[in-house]
Amino acid sequence: MLKSLFSGVSGLQSHQIAMDVESNNIANVNTIGFKYSRANFSDLLAQTNQISTAPQGSLGGKNAVQVGLGATVASVTRLHSQGSIQNTDKNTDLAIQGDGFFIISPDGGNTYKYTRSGDFKFDANGNLVDNNGFISQGWLRDEVTGLVDSTAPIQNIVIAPGLTTPANSSTEVVLKSNLNAGSTITESQPAYALNAAGAFVDANGNIVPFDIRPLAEDMGVLFNASGEAFNLKDGQGISISVDGGATFTDIVYAAAGDGVADDQTFQTVNGLREELVAAYAAVGIIVDVTVGADGKFNISNTTGAAITTQIVDIAGNPNLKFADNFTTLNGTTQPAANKSSQAINAATHASSIDVYDSLGSKHTVRIEFRKTGNTNGSEWSYTVTVPKPGSLNNAAAPNENILTGGNAQFTDTGALAGFNIPSIDFTANNGSAPNQNITLDFGTINGFDGLTSFDNPSATSGISQDGFPGGDLLGIRIDQSGTLVGSFTNGRSFGLAQVSMAKFTNNEGLTADGGNVYIQSANSGDPIIGTAATAGRGFIQSAALEASNVDLSRSLTQLIIIQRGYQANGKTITTSDQLLNTLINLKN
Repeated sequence: MLKSLFSGVSGLQSHQIAMDVESNNIANVNTIGFKYSRANFSDLLAQTNQISTAPQGSLGGKNAVQVGLGATVASVTRLHSQGSIQNTDKNTDLAIQGDGFFIISPDGGNTYKYTRSGDFKFDANGNLVDNNGFISQGWLRDEVTGLVDSTAPIQNIVIAPGLTTPANSSTEVVLKSNLNAGSTITESQPAYALNAAGAFVDANGNIVPFDIRPLAEDMGVLFNASGEAFNLKDGQGISISVDGGATFTDIVYAAAGDGVADDQTFQTVNGLREELVAAYAAVGIIVDVTVGADGKFNISNTTGAAITTQIVDIAGNPNLKFADNFTTLNGTTQPAANKSSQAINAATHASSIDVYDSLGSKHTVRIEFRKTGNTNGSEWSYTVTVPKPGSLNNAAAPNENILTGGNAQFTDTGALAGFNIPSIDFTANNGSAPNQNITLDFGTINGFDGLTSFDNPSATSGISQDGFPGGDLLGIRIDQSGTLVGSFTNGRSFGLAQVSMAKFTNNEGLTADGGNVYIQSANSGDPIIGTAATAGRGFIQSAALEASNVDLSRSLTQLIIIQRGYQANGKTITTSDQLLNTLINLKN
């Protein structure tokens, strides 16, 4: 009979522990990241009064006669189910959706603790800490590579107060543009200006000695003032008669011609200029023929007498667009006067972008393209210009800020076939580092990821560079991978650090250490440390916290069950007491 008393006592003790566990759950119903626990009962070793026997002959077997000795709490299980996610207004609040724990350290990284409570903040020294003052662990940005290496050992996450980022000089310009390969254009500039000596001149007539490429500009790829291509073929051109001569002189285009005056063929702008001079000289008239900054051929009468000119198509092989461009020269030109053709233009396109030197100063790099060929795919020349006093490739004055000689070729499918200036050396001459090498990335050879030349309007669809000025830290946001992304006053954003996460084989084996943290135990397994959203670890949601996973309705129901169990065990004791009292009173 004493056994029933002790069984009742064990039941009371077990239910008292269950009550303690459930009370703790209810107390933490609003504790961030809390995981509720459950008391698991187990019966105690039973007293065997009679062992079981096997069947023998016609007599059946008998079961053992055992009397239980009560109950005990075999374990208290912490259930790591997902708590609901609550949005907050603090961007350093972090919630884990899925498995895993934040890693924190109370001693600068010598030992680790683990938590689901992501109520982090920055202290006065820039440490990312929880409410206990424990420092969050993770990886910091490497100042040399500019990257956060999540394969390195974890360390304290520290973002220095008043963080600034130094200027980063530009090392690359990436350009994606289409250069119009069609016969109608919307972007153009006049044919290069040429004086009477065939020298390249600027809009003011000043000789520009640094660039001889314009003298070889091919007339076959030029356009009229309406943006229509001449598309000159061999043998096409103009026929000219001077001062009423009965014979017309054909001046014809030859793709392989050299533009020499004695063969009446031309290929280049300068070649046509020389042929016009020769046509007048053939009848004893000396004139000046120039190409103005507006792209018009100008015939100046310096003879002292009127000159009559007539220009028509070449019979049998006409090119109406080309010949019509020169019909405005027809008629009489008085002494000391001149007549001009219509404008002759070249297909052009330009793109500009600001680059940065080592001091963070901004300089505009302009890349100007000009169509120069149209055989088996188009060909374009290009120049690179920077503002003075900057210079390019150690060029000499007076045009040290302009780099010429660029040439880009395209296949007959419009893909980039090649280009000859892969980089520039830029010196700002403002105290910054000289000879700053900037790669020009025009795309993949035979690819369509950079420069192309299709029959579409010339347009730049993308241009970028990798430099930036210095800046101060404005704010920090945290993405789903746990990367702390800093935003700076220079408009740049990049990862400053990354929060690490730990995963355990047995979360229930972790030992609670108070303050919403856990420590590793012999039964939890070793932490598997890595980044969020990888290898089974959950992702991180910023400006949010994980609520307690305590179900209050379940807990209150459990209280009733525990209470009734406790009362029933108490009744066992009182009933056993009454039986003992009856036994004691038998002697009376």
